[in-house]
Amino acid sequence: MNRYCLLMLLVLTVTVSGFTFKNGDEDHLYTVKIHPGDIDPNKVFLLIDKSDYRMYLYEDVKLRKIYKVVFGNPDQSDKRQEGDRLTPEGTFHILSKRLDKSWNRFMLLDYPNEDSWNKFYDLQDAGKLPKTATPGGGIGIHGVEWNSGIRDNYVEGRINWTLGCISMKNNDVSELYEIIKVGTPVVIRK
Repeated sequence: MNRYCLLMLLVLTVTVSGFTFKNGDEDHLYTVKIHPGDIDPNKVFLLIDKSDYRMYLYEDVKLRKIYKVVFGNPDQSDKRQEGDRLTPEGTFHILSKRLDKSWNRFMLLDYPNEDSWNKFYDLQDAGKLPKTATPGGGIGIHGVEWNSGIRDNYVEGRINWTLGCISMKNNDVSELYEIIKVGTPVVIRK
């Protein structure tokens, strides 16, 4: 079974069965520290669940860490067009990584990808978006905007503040940045 099929099977399993934690395992998955030598970046993928404001870091089929995250618009709908502040849903990949003076670390997703474009064109064809609309871009995973007064408490309080990106606490995004590589799959769902 190739890696993509395994990824989709796992996402389907998680979607159908949900998570079951025993004896505080869930608490441990929020606080465990993962170092680059502790994980194989070639086996990592991220599952971001918008409905529970969580990012799940998997190594193969093993859940290694849970991060708290926030998004753009409080409406958890799929991104439709540029400027709607919605976070896109689908399967993406990390396109690039960089240090960022506004957001600590920034990991760009390959949005819009082919599936995103198809959804966008379908909305235009159905008359739900104007022909002049664009799907937007520049969607990524990043830290909080410390210089603007946006701190980790926004993530803890589930305060959506981005333009459609996924925001994490700065310590969390620094850890994630060190352990994932360009090309890492990222599944975003509601």
